[in-house]
Amino acid sequence: MNGSHKFSFSKLFVYLILILAAFFSIFPFYWMFVMATNNNSAINSLPPAYIPGKELVTNFTNVINTIDFFGAMWNSVIVSTITTIGVLFLCSLAGFAFAKFHFKGKNVLFIAILVTMMIPPQLGLIPQYYIITQLDWLNDLKAIIVPGLIDAFGIFWMRQYISSNVPDELVDAAKIDGCSNIRIYWNIAVPVIIPAFATLAIIKFMYIWNDFLWPLVVLREESSFTIQVALRGLIDNYVRDNGMILSGTFWATVPLIIVFLLLNRLFIQSLTEGAVKS
Repeated sequence: MNGSHKFSFSKLFVYLILILAAFFSIFPFYWMFVMATNNNSAINSLPPAYIPGKELVTNFTNVINTIDFFGAMWNSVIVSTITTIGVLFLCSLAGFAFAKFHFKGKNVLFIAILVTMMIPPQLGLIPQYYIITQLDWLNDLKAIIVPGLIDAFGIFWMRQYISSNVPDELVDAAKIDGCSNIRIYWNIAVPVIIPAFATLAIIKFMYIWNDFLWPLVVLREESSFTIQVALRGLIDNYVRDNGMILSGTFWATVPLIIVFLLLNRLFIQSLTEGAVKS
């Protein structure tokens, strides 16, 4: 009897911790939504508003009257989607090669890729900008898409996942049956690493969607702005409409939530399978 009570209390404690963690994770999004539905007077009042107001439509109307919100959202969708798909394909190919092929200098090359993860991306800003200007890609979405197609973390993640979940014996058997390397990758490795794809897709999509510095440097005209650069136009030097700013920010966050919910099951599966092993 005591054991069952102890077990019940331990489960109750775990549930309470999970509820608290969920609350603190969700509350910032709720607070952002509340601010997006109120005007400045309600936002700046003491105590501030804790329940949604009636200004959701008004604030969002002000957003689309101030910036090209839907055009910027579409640009971000294009950039984030194409870059994410490219990263999944190229990084999984590279990870498969590092995991299952044996060639001279493989370890040195892999370590060199890992070392690039230690270099702050801001250090590459000037040489990247010079290359983009030479290619005449300024104010073009290609200036954001192409540099983001290769990701050091993506190669590391895929290499570790494939090493742990694609048996060497299966690859050797496929080679004996006459399968090419591309067919082994597509028919054997890809079906196994779907959860790793989902995890990397979430990470990369969120990173590209939220990137601000590089798009700000290479994009000049409003028609090519991504959503993060466009949102900067909501900030006025003299009058700040916090409800409008947070309304734009809230709706710009919705696609990230949708992507995470769509890939959530596979994301959790990749983590619970212990993809990265020493």
